[in-house]
Amino acid sequence: MCIAYLAIQTDPDWPLFIAANRDEFHARPTKPAAPWPRRADIISGIDLQAKGTWLGITRHGRYAFLTNFREPGSTRVDAPSRGQLASQYLEGQLTPQDYALQIQDTVQDYNGFNLIVGNLDGACYIGNHLPAGQQVRELGAGRYVLSNHLLDTPWPKAKRLRRALDKYPENSIMYSLESVYKILKDGTKAADKDLPATGLSIERERLLSSPFIISPDYGTRSSTIVAVHATGHGILSEITYGPNGQQTERHDWPFVVNIKGRSMEYISAL
Repeated sequence: MCIAYLAIQTDPDWPLFIAANRDEFHARPTKPAAPWPRRADIISGIDLQAKGTWLGITRHGRYAFLTNFREPGSTRVDAPSRGQLASQYLEGQLTPQDYALQIQDTVQDYNGFNLIVGNLDGACYIGNHLPAGQQVRELGAGRYVLSNHLLDTPWPKAKRLRRALDKYPENSIMYSLESVYKILKDGTKAADKDLPATGLSIERERLLSSPFIISPDYGTRSSTIVAVHATGHGILSEITYGPNGQQTERHDWPFVVNIKGRSMEYISAL
């Protein structure tokens, strides 16, 4: 289970801002965010079990992030990796729209998912629980929250994150990452009367109802911030967590996107 906040073209100085939490079993092996060894133009974490990713960006300003769609009892063990959908977009050259159209006929092969793919010109939302014939939706300038239901479903955790992050991005974002991380580490649980009814036990719904999830065996494994300035300067920053929400590592990857040519170089400091 995951949650992500996305701001597209909401500030003339910041065309892209993403703040996201990835929730997973702590025993699942994961590689922290870094440039890929075989494709240094791509920055993302890697799920070492399924070999895909949940969030990443490329040197051309292409980005993708993925969440599972919560549907207890419907998971198929033989389904292909959902994380590969994000990885394949990052590795490819198709526009968000063309990629979405390319995969729309195969989305039912996967366990439930939501996927947003984009670049600095636009984005598309793809999923396999959208109404028939509407599996692809183009996203314009605006603010969006994606959790484990449909885009902008007003679950309590999604509303909390939106309220807290709607003032971002701002001119000081590069100097205020700590404040964004503090927001992402919100462990406030929803009242029982506000919990979604997804088929889980009430105890599990409570655990999953906060933006940041804490337990010994399952919880928020990483918080990630992606911000790209109109000049092309950007950053992918990630904090990783272990059981019970204990911080383990932090990785900051500054980069520069050539806005015209969409090429990206890594630099030691902004």
